[in-house]
Amino acid sequence: MSTGEVDVLLLGATDAAVLDRVAPDVFDQPISAELRSEFLGDSRHHLVVARCDGVVVGMASAFHYVHPDKAPQLFIIEVGVAESHRRRGIARRMLERLVQLAGELDCTEAWVLTDAENTAANALYQAAGADVPAESSLMYTIPIQARRNA
Repeated sequence: MSTGEVDVLLLGATDAAVLDRVAPDVFDQPISAELRSEFLGDSRHHLVVARCDGVVVGMASAFHYVHPDKAPQLFIIEVGVAESHRRRGIARRMLERLVQLAGELDCTEAWVLTDAENTAANALYQAAGADVPAESSLMYTIPIQARRNA
């Protein structure tokens, strides 16, 4: 486990090279250069990373959106930290940066989904001041036949 200092950075469109060196268990899949550029080039998509010794050891992704009847909101998609760097407050720091960004974007709230059994995620979000849901929510996933590169 590295004991180097961890920097937390909000990436922008010109920061794609930061993702050239990523610990193996930070993202779910290998990073696609095409999708990386598309994500970072979209001003509504946000990626905060934690970097130690030049290697990305954590990430938190989100997007902000508006709706015809609602003020801007930030949806936090996921938070991931390399096994080697867990329990060091890195996820908390990345989440704090996303919440700060939400304020800068005039969002009225930030929200995130997790499983009731994910004790680490539940502790993280509660420590950030999130309201504990009174009941369980269901998330349905509808598969879509991709047309990308068709």
